[in-house]
Amino acid sequence: MKVNAVIDPAARLRQRLMRLLRWRVWLQEVLQLTEWQVTLLWAAAAGVVGSLSAMLFRVLTENIHELLTRHSSGVVETMRLLPWWARVLVPALGGLLAGATLLLGKRITRAQSSTDYMEAISIGSGRIPVRSSLVKSAAALFSIGSGGSIGREGPMVQLAAMLASLIGRWRNFSPPQLRLLVACGAAAGIASAYNAPVAGSFFVAEIILGTIAMESLGPLVVSAIAAALTVRVLTDAQQLYIVPAFKLNSPWEMGPYVVLGLIAGIVAPWFLRSLRLAERFFVGLKIPLIARLSLGGVIVGGIAVFVPEVCGNGYSVVLSILTGAVGWKILILFFAAKWLATASSFGSGAPGGVFTPTLFMGASVGYLFGVAMHTIWPAVDAQAFALVGMGAFLSAASRAPVMAVIMLFEMTLSYDIIMPLMLCSVIAYYTAKGLTGESLYAEALKRKAAEQPELAALTTGRVADLMKTKPLVLEPGARFAEIARMFINTRVNNLYVIGPDQRLLGVVSLHDIKPYLSEPVLAEVVLARDIMHEDFPRVGPDQTLSEALGGFFNLQAERLPVVTDEGILIGSLAKSDLLLALVEKTKKSKAA
Repeated sequence: MKVNAVIDPAARLRQRLMRLLRWRVWLQEVLQLTEWQVTLLWAAAAGVVGSLSAMLFRVLTENIHELLTRHSSGVVETMRLLPWWARVLVPALGGLLAGATLLLGKRITRAQSSTDYMEAISIGSGRIPVRSSLVKSAAALFSIGSGGSIGREGPMVQLAAMLASLIGRWRNFSPPQLRLLVACGAAAGIASAYNAPVAGSFFVAEIILGTIAMESLGPLVVSAIAAALTVRVLTDAQQLYIVPAFKLNSPWEMGPYVVLGLIAGIVAPWFLRSLRLAERFFVGLKIPLIARLSLGGVIVGGIAVFVPEVCGNGYSVVLSILTGAVGWKILILFFAAKWLATASSFGSGAPGGVFTPTLFMGASVGYLFGVAMHTIWPAVDAQAFALVGMGAFLSAASRAPVMAVIMLFEMTLSYDIIMPLMLCSVIAYYTAKGLTGESLYAEALKRKAAEQPELAALTTGRVADLMKTKPLVLEPGARFAEIARMFINTRVNNLYVIGPDQRLLGVVSLHDIKPYLSEPVLAEVVLARDIMHEDFPRVGPDQTLSEALGGFFNLQAERLPVVTDEGILIGSLAKSDLLLALVEKTKKSKAA
């Protein structure tokens, strides 16, 4: 008679547990997934999400523009079609709606902190409030969609950074990791706005982080590339500006580019200074926010009655400049009117960015200088000077020459322009730096840091500032099955063994259990105390970051236990957090 074998449920569970544990060990050995690699994965996720938000914002802006004007053409083309009174009314209405949105948002977001992503990265904790960011972005829809002389890259970057902050908070990232992920979101926003992933990475690295160390630059690049690829897959995005072929006929042509660098380095600081003066002027009027934004819209609309090209971020006019479709006499008018319109929009507090208007100013300066040079030296190309002028002006305004050069190359894919562009941008950078101390971005951050010194000093350079509390622990008598479950259910590679008094007794490593995977019987009798390392390196909460770094030497572990002088386990320190904090500390020391 045949007897059916009865399978013990506990034995079946043990077999399944051993199989899962073998897979866990195999994956760790093959992939060797470190915290840095996990950070890169989340950086890519932030890039994809950030690009989707940027594309959504662009679509919503176009819809608002069509709703307010009843036209679906570009901003400048629409303004040309509207009667004179509508050219004044539409920007004024946009300012009114933007102001009303901001006022309503203040009631909803009374207790929320600043939405500035640069502040969150440089001097904050990396936490960007959601409701305040959405309110500010909604207001930007009206100011930009109505034809305000402002760029849409600012809200795009803001939304991407906010979503990255949400991801980091959801994953319970440490402050250094959260700041880095928010920076990745910002890089994704720039990459999505200009289809320039490398420039987006260097924008954040140079302007906000102040360093191009690989600990921070690597995730920025991954996020920006993920964003750019997402945009290219979902749209027909190409280079932003299609320009005629450029050729350097003679090495002597580099001389005029030196002069252009000096001119851009002088004009750019005055442009930034005018924006600050306009801001102080509007604030000094002491009128309600809605009235202030409406007044800014009225000024832009009044200028647009005669020069509709001032509306929007100036992209279409820059295209005309680069293709030689604009005469130098009319460009002088465009240049002066755009300067005044941008100062009015920015000064009134219209939400948006000044990045693209800065490109407009640079193209105008470069083209006007190029026309003058062409009159003297017919062999030179005025359009080439317009292109180089964009990079030089951007370099002088942002104080990020590497980013400016890379961005102009990515936006045009014109390799032949690189040599004069590099020379001109560097000269413009040093000229502007000699005239004024800070860029527009750096000055704002420095002001906020002075107003809120507690934010700028979130860390004092001690292990206690970076450690993660409540690490996973085991009792000395924990059985192999319990150890296996903890390794399977979490991503950690080390578990801390503590006694009844919370003292650290040792560390159980994932690789320490490998010999028992093929010996189920032996594994049944193994306890945590049998396989733990009692001499595992550890750090103290009051140690400096430099001292703590020595604990990771010749050690494969990604984290170290943090113990008090009495040996009590109080947290763990990640190598990635430590390296990021050291990079930030180095940057702040140089800035000081």
